[in-house]
Amino acid sequence: MIKILVADDHIVVRRGLKMILLDGFPGATIEEVGDAEDMLKEVIKSEWDVVISDLSMPGRSGLDVLPQIKQLRPNMPVLILSIHSEEQYALRVLKAGASGYLSKDLAPDELVAAVQKVMLGKKYITASIAEKLAAGIDDDVTKTLHSTLSDREFDVLKMLATGKTVSEIGEALFLSVTTISTYRSRILSKLNIKNNAELTLYAIENKLM
Repeated sequence: MIKILVADDHIVVRRGLKMILLDGFPGATIEEVGDAEDMLKEVIKSEWDVVISDLSMPGRSGLDVLPQIKQLRPNMPVLILSIHSEEQYALRVLKAGASGYLSKDLAPDELVAAVQKVMLGKKYITASIAEKLAAGIDDDVTKTLHSTLSDREFDVLKMLATGKTVSEIGEALFLSVTTISTYRSRILSKLNIKNNAELTLYAIENKLM
């Protein structure tokens, strides 16, 4: 019997994914969790045929815990779902060990096909991402300043660019204001910019928002 773990902080999304998966894999055991910490606990407790995780969740993100999951269960496939375009995150999650990256507006049969493929030990990637990988990860990724940011710094960058304060970001990520301020300082330094206005402009010019 196929065992699938679904992690997403929105119950409606989880239930929708569950319906799609049960339609594609009748009789499958599908468990739901609402955050990355609970996902990690379930992975520690038992083996899963596939883990499907939202990229952005309260507290630690799916991308944050992915390295731990792969360390614990190196052969267990993890599919990352996100509202963000694949240009922003697909290569990051694949490099972190994910078996595939899917947009949340995907067609139901695409999700089923992705699960089928990763259960065979293969990667599920779109044609555009395949081209980037074949080119050795294209210039947009390898030569941009934001490619030097850590995954958490990249998350904070995107939130700062939308106008969120360090307090709001800290609350959303369950981190202290001091920690977020440290991330902000690192981001400004790595991008060679001076303030949030320049940061927002950078994000717009590089299609990060």
